[in-house]
Amino acid sequence: MAIEYTFTKSLVDRQNEAEKAMLDELEAGSFTFDHPLVKLNPYFINPLAAVICFKTDKETAVTIRVLGKEKEGTMMHTFPKAKTHILPVLGLYGGYDNTVEIELYRGKKHTVHIQTEPLSNDVPELVHMKTTYHYLRDELIFVSPALTDLATGFDYAGDVRWHLNIPTVFDIKRAANGNILIGTHRLLKLPYYMSGIYEMSMVGKVIREYTIPGGYHHDQFELSNGNLLILTEDLTSDTVEDMCVLVDRNSGEILKTWDYKDFLDPTKVAKSGSWTEEDWFHNNAVWYDEKTNSLTFSGRHIDSMCNIDFDSGKLNWIIGDPEMWPKEYLPYFFKPTGNGEFDWQYEQHANVITPNGDVMCFDNGHFRSKNPDKRILNKDNFSRGVRYKINTEDMTIQQVWQYGKERGQEFFSQYICNVEYYKEGHYMVHSGGIQYYGDDASEQFAALMQDDPMVRTRSITVEILDDEVMLELEVKGNFYRAEKLGLYHDQDNLPLGKGVRLGQMGVTKESDTLIPMDSCNEELSHIYEAVIEEEDDRFTFKATFESGQLVMLMLEQNDEQHGYFISTAKTPFAALCCGTFIEKDARKISCSVNKAGLSGTYEVRVIVDDKKYETGIKITC
Repeated sequence: MAIEYTFTKSLVDRQNEAEKAMLDELEAGSFTFDHPLVKLNPYFINPLAAVICFKTDKETAVTIRVLGKEKEGTMMHTFPKAKTHILPVLGLYGGYDNTVEIELYRGKKHTVHIQTEPLSNDVPELVHMKTTYHYLRDELIFVSPALTDLATGFDYAGDVRWHLNIPTVFDIKRAANGNILIGTHRLLKLPYYMSGIYEMSMVGKVIREYTIPGGYHHDQFELSNGNLLILTEDLTSDTVEDMCVLVDRNSGEILKTWDYKDFLDPTKVAKSGSWTEEDWFHNNAVWYDEKTNSLTFSGRHIDSMCNIDFDSGKLNWIIGDPEMWPKEYLPYFFKPTGNGEFDWQYEQHANVITPNGDVMCFDNGHFRSKNPDKRILNKDNFSRGVRYKINTEDMTIQQVWQYGKERGQEFFSQYICNVEYYKEGHYMVHSGGIQYYGDDASEQFAALMQDDPMVRTRSITVEILDDEVMLELEVKGNFYRAEKLGLYHDQDNLPLGKGVRLGQMGVTKESDTLIPMDSCNEELSHIYEAVIEEEDDRFTFKATFESGQLVMLMLEQNDEQHGYFISTAKTPFAALCCGTFIEKDARKISCSVNKAGLSGTYEVRVIVDDKKYETGIKITC
């Protein structure tokens, strides 16, 4: 057969099987404090984590210590008293004989050695970490993918102490229960529309997988009741990145949907330099403010942050340069006030509402004008974290803080990035999309030109306390966002039991027109390097075609036909916030089809130019 076929169980199912096997082994053996069961990377996706299992005759608390290369680098946590101990070990070094101490409460110690594999090529290369142990202590700076390097956590010394080996993309956020929320690694549609989000423990166990019918991109936000705001879109629509859904934490049910076309007319917005008709808003952040019961969205392609009422969806205000906006929207904009320095933000990311109602974001500054006649080159530009004080009664705005403008092009990121508010005067500013071509900031999207020796990409993360830089992490590559988190927390660090999958896939958009054509009864040639990867809720067709070839994937069951057009045109992406899934070889295509809306067993055929070919593969939905 010329087509390679695989069926892959979900990550949740594979982890459930592995955990059950580990617990069965613990029960069947005689694993004691002195002779524990040790499992390295038991959930497959975190090679710098392990689980240590044993039993004690009496209930006792246990402390785990992963000894650092320096004593300050030791990671430790004390677990509640129990007789059966199943303890996550976090903060291992890669390619290292790690010494792990187990200590019973007011009792004896035992030492375990855990040898890890060398760090893989998808771990970012450190340029420098400038901080002290006394500042960062046992917390890590985590960076999440924008290119091929994957999610990674660095300690105070710049050592890698956490890493995922699958492309879980967009922001890493800690939930109230201590788990983290992050995008799945299951791509629905290029360039970066994912199936949903994972709620997982730091050891890598997925507790819940939330599948979103319109897919997931960019950001998520946990409400105080545990429900989740997730950025999405309508996969059957002609526009993208212009919807948000509220998801029930326990069931995965969608409780409420906001369509941005209900509060903004896409044909009337003032356009950023990266605007396209399809990606007219480009929502890259969501924030809920409980005090005003409102949502704030960051619209990169309108150079604006928009605030709406949570219940009614009505527009409250817009922060951004009002130039070139139509008259009907001007009452929603603020007027700068005060005698201090003021700059509007452009193509911003990561809006945040502070406790006193101020608005922060990362001002990428790309083009730094809506007016094409006023736009400036990247090498003459700047990016920064910025904080604005707004008055919604008189609609005035004042810039009260910024960091980054003074650094010029060395801190300039035309895409991605974030800010974090810790407390008054204590902030993170992450410039994750720095790109050079030669000596100057690139005017092209250099991140997809990694093989060009003139290209250099960097990510710089800075923390400021009372206007003093307390930390600066610089790594090679580009990274979507950065977060500061501890590896352990005060709640259940490894919830046992079956992980669950919630929600459902949406119906994949089909071609408007089917090509009337009978099969030529020939198998698709091996020259196309075709692969079909099936999962329980979808399948993905991958192949290699020349630019301009007509390609359509067909599902056929008797007289029932479903066609999915596959573009082979080399179309550049106007705003590529995550290039993790982009092939270097532009001839390689990927088309995922969800099983939602389909029923029965389908023959998979492929139209290439003027022939319909057989694959020999059947998909049952």
